[in-house]
Amino acid sequence: MPKSSSRRKRGNNPRARIVSSRTVYHGPVFWVSTDHVEEPGGIRARRDVVHHSGSVVVLAVDGSARSTRVLLERQYRHAANDYLWELPAGRIDPGELELEAAQRELLEETGYTASNWRRILHFYASPGFVAETMSVYLATGLRRGKAQPEEDEIITMRLVPLATAVRMVIRGTIRDAKTISSLLWLDHESRVAGRRGKKFLSKRNR
Repeated sequence: MPKSSSRRKRGNNPRARIVSSRTVYHGPVFWVSTDHVEEPGGIRARRDVVHHSGSVVVLAVDGSARSTRVLLERQYRHAANDYLWELPAGRIDPGELELEAAQRELLEETGYTASNWRRILHFYASPGFVAETMSVYLATGLRRGKAQPEEDEIITMRLVPLATAVRMVIRGTIRDAKTISSLLWLDHESRVAGRRGKKFLSKRNR
């Protein structure tokens, strides 16, 4: 199984030495290992790590209206015991490329396709104990179609003006980290473009 650390070095940064590693749980979506490691600085510790194949997030942006709008979903999340507003997202299937996964998730969950794709962010979801990475793709040139959700997915979707979505973040209505970071990125880029007298959804950003 893939491990979150190894004996190798990344650049000039030393990495942990794994003394022992044991898989203690393996499910259909993720697996958990208990690692005994010697970390940089000589610290010896037990680390329980949740491993995951990685996920993609789709920041689908509609620039055809007067104001920039983003595609948001609302669905029940058992871990949060609540309904959450999120961007379309999902895991990368075995043998699947990131972009392919992003395009598939957007179509399955919303029915939308997009003519322009660009990766804008790549980060760890919760690096204290989760090895999952997330890649956010900006999708523009949206075309609406029929959604193809999985059996356990009950999704409500809405195109929301960017300014409204940012207020939802500030007020705590949006509580999902991947969605918060993506929306704030888009708001920042839009403001920078505005100060330069340009429209964010120019040809360069499509």
